[in-house]
Amino acid sequence: MATISAVSTQKEAVSNQEEQPQKTFLPLQVAKRLEKFKTTIFTQMSMLAIKHEAINLGQGFPNFDGPEFVKEAAIQAIKEGKNQYARGYGVPDLNSAVAARFRKDTGLMVDPEKEVTVTSGCTEAIAATMLGLINPGDEVILFAPFYDSYEATLSMAGAKIKSMTLRPPDFSVPIDELKSVISKNTRAILINTPHNPTGKMFSREELNVIASLCIENDVLVFTDEVYDKLAFEADHISMASLPDMYERTITLNSLGKTFSLTGWKIGWAIAPPHLTWGVRQAHSFLTFATSTPMQWAAATALRAPESYYEELKRDYMAKKAILVEGLKAVGFVVYPSSGTYFVVVDHTPFGLENDVAFCEYLIKEVGVVAIPTSVFYLNPEDGKNLVRFTFCKDDDTLRSAVERMKAKLRRR
Repeated sequence: MATISAVSTQKEAVSNQEEQPQKTFLPLQVAKRLEKFKTTIFTQMSMLAIKHEAINLGQGFPNFDGPEFVKEAAIQAIKEGKNQYARGYGVPDLNSAVAARFRKDTGLMVDPEKEVTVTSGCTEAIAATMLGLINPGDEVILFAPFYDSYEATLSMAGAKIKSMTLRPPDFSVPIDELKSVISKNTRAILINTPHNPTGKMFSREELNVIASLCIENDVLVFTDEVYDKLAFEADHISMASLPDMYERTITLNSLGKTFSLTGWKIGWAIAPPHLTWGVRQAHSFLTFATSTPMQWAAATALRAPESYYEELKRDYMAKKAILVEGLKAVGFVVYPSSGTYFVVVDHTPFGLENDVAFCEYLIKEVGVVAIPTSVFYLNPEDGKNLVRFTFCKDDDTLRSAVERMKAKLRRR
């Protein structure tokens, strides 16, 4: 009897569905400031990876977990009842840990209560900085290729973007061009070092020139340093540590890359009080506060011994070697990567018309995911010959991806 009733109910539901008029979907709506932006390339490529069962060397998240001592600290915080709203600009223990880590890395002593703001990942720190310190019409200089959220958040702020293109093989800063585009309307220069997607590290000479231009023209610097612990060939240099630069620099960083915990979304901004005010005002109305137990665990992470960071760098250098040597053997032109967990290559030996066409072919026919870099430029033509691979995967995954490419990719 129960079976008959269930079948009857199912038939009625189907009948009711058939009687319902078809829904009409209206055109998608979005504010003008965001209408040029599509679904992020990372989402697009990851969806294709799932559909075609491809090995994902595209989006920059590890396929292995963060350290046990940090995860245990999060569990302990939850068990201790640290589960309600945190203080808006950060759990005091984390603010102190960020300040202590910054002093150890740069030699700069900052006030954790007045100069450190905890955010929901570095992406939110970027947004809070743009929205809190940039006015409509202000000019902001970016170095292309650049992380895609920079352009989107500057668009939300109504800024005017000026882009300097970093070109292979060394992706050096075009100093003369930079000097020529700074104007009385330039509010800020945004630097990402180590640099995503190229793996470039800004040299001390480049940073010194940029610093002198900022001082001379009263320009701020926003510096994205999320890969500071993945500097392989030279020590990372923080712009804020250069003479007379702390007072005009907002240093942005996060936990995710260094501790393989990208899903926790714990970031921060370090700046002098007069700039922190703007960042905090925007942060208050973006997220207000960040996950409380994860903040407590992040404080534990930042107090890790130096041996943790040394081992991290060794592990990633070994992973990098697997991928880079494999890509060279396949036939790519591989450009040097001094930091991050990315490497950029020239795909043109394989005869596809541009980076998007190549990445689609790579996913569908070879079973490996890379990211087309043209999305990281104001002028996509500048990036059409380049694609980005990540090596933040376990060794077996990297070797499997290389073997697939060796078996199925052919130079044309």
